[in-house]
Amino acid sequence: MKYRRLIGILWPSFLVSGLAEGFLFTFIQPSELIFFGRHPDIFDQGIYTISFFVIWAFCATSSVLTAYMLPGANASTNNESIDEDLL
Repeated sequence: MKYRRLIGILWPSFLVSGLAEGFLFTFIQPSELIFFGRHPDIFDQGIYTISFFVIWAFCATSSVLTAYMLPGANASTNNESIDEDLL
């Protein structure tokens, strides 16, 4: 059950981060980025990769907080009821 919850958090955040990165780099070119007054000595693919993982981490954090705050998220399937109003 823990793996199912983990996949339920990571997979949507992966999809959203892919869309967000595509949207971000539609308007921003990696060759024009300047960090602390200098252009990083990284190829464009490296900037795409690093930014994807940073965006994925933010999206996954958002998904974890949402899963944590859902009522009944920590309830077991034995005798504890889950709030059915959310479905």
